[in-house]
Amino acid sequence: MTDRRENEAESSPRRRGQGKLEAHVLSVLKGAVEPVPVAWVQERLGGDLAYTTVITILTRLHGKGAVERERAGRSFVWTAVADEAGLAALRMRKVLDAETDRQAVLASFVTALSPHDELLLRELLAGEPGEPGEPGEPGESREGDR
Repeated sequence: MTDRRENEAESSPRRRGQGKLEAHVLSVLKGAVEPVPVAWVQERLGGDLAYTTVITILTRLHGKGAVERERAGRSFVWTAVADEAGLAALRMRKVLDAETDRQAVLASFVTALSPHDELLLRELLAGEPGEPGEPGEPGESREGDR
Protein backbone atom coordinates (compact mmCIF):
# COMPACT_ATOMS: atom_id res chain seq x y z
CA MET A 1 0.00 0.00 0.00
CA THR A 2 1.37 3.41 -0.96
CA ASP A 3 1.43 6.24 1.53
CA ARG A 4 -0.92 9.04 0.42
CA ARG A 5 1.66 11.68 1.42
CA GLU A 6 4.15 10.19 -1.05
CA ASN A 7 1.65 10.56 -3.90
CA GLU A 8 0.86 14.14 -2.87
CA ALA A 9 4.55 15.00 -2.77
CA GLU A 10 5.05 13.61 -6.26
CA SER A 11 2.04 15.41 -7.77
CA SER A 12 2.31 18.77 -6.03
CA PRO A 13 4.95 21.31 -7.05
CA ARG A 14 7.79 21.90 -4.61
CA ARG A 15 7.28 24.94 -2.39
CA ARG A 16 9.77 27.77 -2.61
CA GLY A 17 11.22 29.39 0.47
CA GLN A 18 9.78 32.75 1.45
CA GLY A 19 13.13 34.49 1.06
CA LYS A 20 13.63 33.18 -2.48
CA LEU A 21 10.11 34.16 -3.47
CA GLU A 22 10.53 37.65 -2.02
CA ALA A 23 13.84 38.06 -3.87
CA HIS A 24 12.24 36.91 -7.13
CA VAL A 25 9.29 39.31 -6.74
CA LEU A 26 11.69 42.13 -5.89
CA SER A 27 13.85 41.47 -8.96
CA VAL A 28 10.76 41.46 -11.20
CA LEU A 29 9.58 44.72 -9.63
CA LYS A 30 13.03 46.28 -10.14
CA GLY A 31 12.52 45.75 -13.88
CA ALA A 32 9.53 48.07 -13.97
CA VAL A 33 10.09 51.60 -15.26
CA GLU A 34 7.14 52.97 -13.29
CA PRO A 35 4.90 51.87 -10.42
CA VAL A 36 3.02 48.71 -11.45
CA PRO A 37 -0.08 46.80 -10.32
CA VAL A 38 -0.02 43.32 -8.80
CA ALA A 39 -1.22 41.72 -12.05
CA TRP A 40 1.87 43.06 -13.87
CA VAL A 41 4.14 41.47 -11.27
CA GLN A 42 2.15 38.20 -11.30
CA GLU A 43 2.36 37.95 -15.09
CA ARG A 44 6.15 38.34 -15.10
CA LEU A 45 6.57 35.76 -12.35
CA GLY A 46 5.36 33.11 -14.77
CA GLY A 47 1.73 32.84 -13.72
CA ASP A 48 2.10 29.86 -11.36
CA LEU A 49 1.46 32.02 -8.29
CA ALA A 50 -2.00 33.08 -7.19
CA TYR A 51 -2.82 36.79 -7.29
CA THR A 52 -3.37 36.76 -3.52
CA THR A 53 0.05 35.18 -2.99
CA VAL A 54 1.71 37.99 -4.95
CA ILE A 55 -0.21 40.58 -2.91
CA THR A 56 0.92 38.88 0.31
CA ILE A 57 4.56 38.90 -0.79
CA LEU A 58 4.38 42.57 -1.84
CA THR A 59 2.72 43.46 1.48
CA ARG A 60 5.48 41.69 3.41
CA LEU A 61 8.13 43.46 1.34
CA HIS A 62 6.36 46.76 2.06
CA GLY A 63 6.47 46.00 5.79
CA LYS A 64 10.22 45.43 5.48
CA GLY A 65 10.73 48.72 3.65
CA ALA A 66 11.83 47.04 0.40
CA VAL A 67 8.92 48.33 -1.72
CA GLU A 68 6.64 51.35 -1.73
CA ARG A 69 3.01 51.46 -2.74
CA GLU A 70 0.63 54.21 -3.74
CA ARG A 71 -3.10 54.23 -4.26
CA ALA A 72 -4.35 53.81 -7.81
CA GLY A 73 -8.12 53.71 -7.67
CA ARG A 74 -9.19 50.93 -5.31
CA SER A 75 -5.87 49.11 -5.35
CA PHE A 76 -2.15 49.91 -5.22
CA VAL A 77 0.74 50.22 -7.62
CA TRP A 78 4.14 49.07 -6.40
CA THR A 79 7.74 50.28 -6.73
CA ALA A 80 10.93 48.57 -5.56
CA VAL A 81 13.12 50.70 -3.29
CA ALA A 82 15.65 47.98 -2.42
CA ASP A 83 17.44 45.34 -4.45
CA GLU A 84 18.24 41.76 -3.40
CA ALA A 85 21.32 42.93 -1.49
CA GLY A 86 19.19 45.54 0.28
CA LEU A 87 16.64 42.88 1.18
CA ALA A 88 19.38 40.68 2.65
CA ALA A 89 20.67 43.68 4.62
CA LEU A 90 17.16 44.32 5.96
CA ARG A 91 16.97 40.68 7.13
CA MET A 92 20.38 40.94 8.81
CA ARG A 93 19.37 44.16 10.56
CA LYS A 94 16.14 42.55 11.78
CA VAL A 95 18.08 39.66 13.32
CA LEU A 96 20.54 42.08 14.94
CA ASP A 97 17.72 44.25 16.30
CA ALA A 98 16.18 41.21 18.00
CA GLU A 99 19.31 40.57 20.09
CA THR A 100 20.05 42.28 23.40
CA ASP A 101 23.86 42.21 23.16
CA ARG A 102 24.55 43.84 19.79
CA GLN A 103 28.28 44.07 20.46
CA ALA A 104 28.58 40.32 21.10
CA VAL A 105 26.54 39.48 18.00
CA LEU A 106 28.58 41.79 15.77
CA ALA A 107 31.87 40.54 17.26
CA SER A 108 30.83 36.94 16.63
CA PHE A 109 29.75 37.80 13.08
CA VAL A 110 33.03 39.53 12.25
CA THR A 111 35.07 36.72 13.79
CA ALA A 112 33.33 34.19 11.53
CA LEU A 113 34.04 36.15 8.31
CA SER A 114 36.54 34.88 5.77
CA PRO A 115 39.69 37.02 5.41
CA HIS A 116 38.36 38.29 2.07
CA ASP A 117 35.01 39.35 3.55
CA GLU A 118 36.72 40.88 6.59
CA LEU A 119 38.88 43.01 4.31
CA LEU A 120 35.86 44.03 2.27
CA LEU A 121 33.98 45.02 5.44
CA ARG A 122 36.96 47.05 6.68
CA GLU A 123 37.12 48.90 3.35
CA LEU A 124 33.38 49.58 3.36
CA LEU A 125 33.51 50.91 6.94
CA ALA A 126 36.47 53.12 6.02
CA GLY A 127 34.56 54.43 3.00
CA GLU A 128 37.14 53.05 0.58
CA PRO A 129 35.42 50.28 -1.37
CA GLY A 130 37.40 49.43 -4.49
CA GLU A 131 35.82 48.99 -7.89
CA PRO A 132 36.05 45.48 -9.32
CA GLY A 133 39.41 45.01 -10.98
CA GLU A 134 40.90 48.13 -9.44
CA PRO A 135 43.34 48.44 -6.58
CA GLY A 136 41.37 48.50 -3.36
CA GLU A 137 39.36 45.43 -4.23
CA PRO A 138 39.74 42.88 -1.44
CA GLY A 139 42.92 40.95 -2.01
CA GLU A 140 44.47 43.69 -4.16
CA SER A 141 47.17 45.94 -2.78
CA ARG A 142 47.14 49.71 -3.17
CA GLU A 143 50.02 52.10 -3.53
CA GLY A 144 51.30 53.02 -0.10
CA ASP A 145 49.88 49.88 1.54
CA ARG A 146 53.10 47.96 1.12
